[in-house]
Amino acid sequence: MSRSIRYTLRALALLLSYPGGEVRAAVPELLAAIRDEAALPAPRRAELQAFGADLLRADPLEAEARYVELFDRGRSTSLHLFEHVHGDSRERGPAMIDLLKTYEAAGLRLEGRELPDHLCVVLEFASTQPTRLAKAFLGEMAHILRAIFSALRQRDSNYASLLAAVLELAGEKVEAVPVAPEESLDATWAEPVAFGGCSTQGQAAPGRPQPIQIVRRKAPQGASA
Repeated sequence: MSRSIRYTLRALALLLSYPGGEVRAAVPELLAAIRDEAALPAPRRAELQAFGADLLRADPLEAEARYVELFDRGRSTSLHLFEHVHGDSRERGPAMIDLLKTYEAAGLRLEGRELPDHLCVVLEFASTQPTRLAKAFLGEMAHILRAIFSALRQRDSNYASLLAAVLELAGEKVEAVPVAPEESLDATWAEPVAFGGCSTQGQAAPGRPQPIQIVRRKAPQGASA
C-alpha cells in the first residue's frame, strides 16, 4: 500500500500561500504534520524545517513583501500553473474550465476567488485523492513545477525547497531546467499601442492572496450516503 501524502500536500499548500499572520502561526503545526507523515526524504524534511524557521524569524511585513515580489511580479515564478503554459492566450480559459471539471468530477467545488490553476489549490485538491491518483495528477504538471523550482533557485529563494518537495511527492526527479529571460516590469505593464494589435499581457493587477477552500459537494436530498 502506498504511503499517505495527504497531510504533507496540505501543509505544503499552506506554506506556499501568502505568509499572513494565520499562516505563520500555523507553521510549527504544519512542519509537525510533514515530519509525522514522513512522506518526504529526511534531507528534504530538514530543508522544510529550515524554511519554516527562516519564515518565523523574518519580520512579518518583510516576509509578506518578499512573497509578493517573488510570486506576483514575475511570470517565471508565478504559482498560477497555466501562466507557464498558456500565458494570456485563449487556450487558458478552456484549460481552467477543464480543471474545474476535474475537481467537480471528484465531488468537490472551489470556493473563494483564487483561480483553479493556483498551485495551492492544486495541492489541496490532490490531498483529497488517493495517493496513486494524487501522484499521477501532480506528475502531469512536473514540467511546470520544474520550471518554477528552477526560477526560484535562480533567485536563491528558499521557497525552491517547497517546489522540490512537491516534485518528490509526485515521484518526479528534482532537477533544474533552463529559465527563460523575463521582460522587465515596465515592459510587462506597458499599454499596447492603439490599433497596433491588442494584448492582455499585464492588464490585470497582480492577484491578491485569497482564501482557498475546496469543499465536498452536498449530496441531493434523499440520496443514499
